[in-house]
Amino acid sequence: MRFTQAELQEFRDRTVPDLLPDPLRLLFVGINPSLWSAATGAHFGRPGNRFYPALHRAGITSHLIDASGGYPDVGLAELRAKGIGISNLVPRATARADELARAELEAAPARLDALVTAHAPAAVAVLGVTSYRTAFGVPKARLGEQDSPWPSIRLFVAPNPSGLNAHATLDSLAADYRAIASAAGTL
Repeated sequence: MRFTQAELQEFRDRTVPDLLPDPLRLLFVGINPSLWSAATGAHFGRPGNRFYPALHRAGITSHLIDASGGYPDVGLAELRAKGIGISNLVPRATARADELARAELEAAPARLDALVTAHAPAAVAVLGVTSYRTAFGVPKARLGEQDSPWPSIRLFVAPNPSGLNAHATLDSLAADYRAIASAAGTL
């Protein structure tokens, strides 16, 4: 599936429904959906995004999920069966995360709190340390496990899988995601 830039712009400010299986064991939280994700309805769906390759390399999924055209039935079924959910700090789609207003990120903890309280996953992983710092008001936060505001729910910050994040490799993403999945009991 391919989109022109004009077609993608039609999806600006749209949302992608949260993936919240029951039971939810591990919630991955992106920064916000890309225009491509909004067009296909699949989180991290943009070709070149390393989220699903990292999940597969980490052994979290049994096969590589290609969400670039929307969720394939078998991939969506596997995520649900393993209790892996996906949401975003900010639900509206943009071409780049730096298009978000600071106030949108600062509103994210309340949105995330409502999801976590309602679904009680074993672990939450926010993917993007800079956005986490802004959203949660922790300017010196580092990657790894954080103090969790939710009793008995572990909170992690891991690198964002976007191809724009040059600090993370597919192997390092896979190692981080595997450790988080292990902590959540999804491996």
